[in-house]
Amino acid sequence: MKQTKTQRRFRIKRRFKATLLGSAEQPRMSIFRSNKEIYAQIINDETGKTLVAASSRDKDVSEKASSKTEQAGLVGKLIAEKALAAGVTSIRFDRGGYLYHGRVKSLAEGAREGGLKF
Repeated sequence: MKQTKTQRRFRIKRRFKATLLGSAEQPRMSIFRSNKEIYAQIINDETGKTLVAASSRDKDVSEKASSKTEQAGLVGKLIAEKALAAGVTSIRFDRGGYLYHGRVKSLAEGAREGGLKF
């Protein structure tokens, strides 16, 4: 029986979550991509706390970019700025079961340009 896209993504995500945990030294950057928006948050899995969050709904991002890929790049730069201000320099990248291309790749490259290491 064929799986739907969301079922496939959740199976991939479950496999990732078994090995990819964020710690205090290297928190996890989780991505969620909807049809219109993209969200990113940096999470410490040991304490279960979200340290930093950014999305394409923020005014800084939504006013500047025209395409969704450009918005994702700006979200990456914004979350990198917030993370560096919070004292986080190195992260683990959790793509959430999405393929690493398009908006997810743009967000990752924006975060790297902003100064995060992963």
